Amino acid sequence: MPTVSFHFDRSFLDKLTAAAPDETIHITLSIDTAPQPSASPAQESTAGQAVAPQGPLAELLLQGLLEPGDVLSFQQRRAGRQATATVTAEGRLIVEGHATPYTSPSKAAIAVTGSPINGWTLWRTKKGITLDALRNQLQQD
Repeated sequence: MPTVSFHFDRSFLDKLTAAAPDETIHITLSIDTAPQPSASPAQESTAGQAVAPQGPLAELLLQGLLEPGDVLSFQQRRAGRQATATVTAEGRLIVEGHATPYTSPSKAAIAVTGSPINGWTLWRTKKGITLDALRNQLQQD
């Protein structure tokens, strides 16, 4: 059986120790199956490899309109629903309370609402901008 090791940089560990008891911290693991040259633990790099975003949010990430770790939210006052989702480097959304990352804004919204809905117009950045407005910015540039 192979040995699995995890290396975390100091800033990550500091964030874990400073987190509130009810705070959710999302961790994304990428598996690198390419053979690596032998190195002692002191020689190994702790820097992760860059992840290329894919899917509907990829261009927003590549153009810097979204960043990995950004938290999106929505509110449907009449239905009494609200949710938050975290953007991953891969271009997925991790919805609070759901274990599966979603590949599109609409799939993430459906997971919360239980019915078909346009996630592009529902999810908003912390500045209140919809994903649809960000997508329109790309088309104007």
